[in-house]
Amino acid sequence: MTDAPILEAKALCKSYGLVQVLHDVELSIAPGESRVVIGPNGAGKTTLFKCLSGEVPSDKGVISLEGREITGLRGWRRVQMGIGRTFQVARIFPEMTARENMTVAVEMRDRLARGTARRLFSLAPAAELRAEVDELMSELDLAAAADRPARILAHGDKKRLELAMSLALRPTLVMLDEPTAGMSPADRADAVAMIARLRDTHGLTLLLTEHDMEVVFGLATRLTVLHQGRIIADGAPADVRADPNVREVYLGHD
Repeated sequence: MTDAPILEAKALCKSYGLVQVLHDVELSIAPGESRVVIGPNGAGKTTLFKCLSGEVPSDKGVISLEGREITGLRGWRRVQMGIGRTFQVARIFPEMTARENMTVAVEMRDRLARGTARRLFSLAPAAELRAEVDELMSELDLAAAADRPARILAHGDKKRLELAMSLALRPTLVMLDEPTAGMSPADRADAVAMIARLRDTHGLTLLLTEHDMEVVFGLATRLTVLHQGRIIADGAPADVRADPNVREVYLGHD
């Protein structure tokens, strides 16, 4: 494993009108790391994700992916370069089946890799792509839901489907915005185990936001704490947990 960061942000700033949401945020994520960003509501976590993924432009600062500056690139270009992304509310095609959602993701990656003209008029995916779809769906426990319309899937299945679609793009970094939001305690525990397994199996680097502290300390190899758009702590989970400033503004004293 190299020490060069997968993702790096320097002096990142973002404002909405007169409200400055991010103040000179510095972030460096090593390969294989599971970085979790925590902070109170309104701390700037989602805005940070949007700037890093290209969903919104930053006002100042530099963002680099594996040493290549991506600050001015649109989100879809960052996806092509290896950034996967999931959202608090799963972004899937509700009228398609789960299998069709997966097929779209795999087909698009294949077309971008080989050139769009190769399969532009294909009516059905190639056998190897169908096999890949089935394998990913099985890996994320979605095989039983493969032929159901995505709109009727359970909440946890929708989140897993979105994650599977992200993995179909073969990213090096996966950004997960509150991956267990809205789940029951049992589903949250299953999600943590699955995310950890996928990280190890696929050799992924993870960047997450999360509110549930059991999830945070179950996944994090490093913690970053945002408060009012500024990083107030960054380090090993045990050290951050013991930081008096963090306990004061977020974790509490008990």
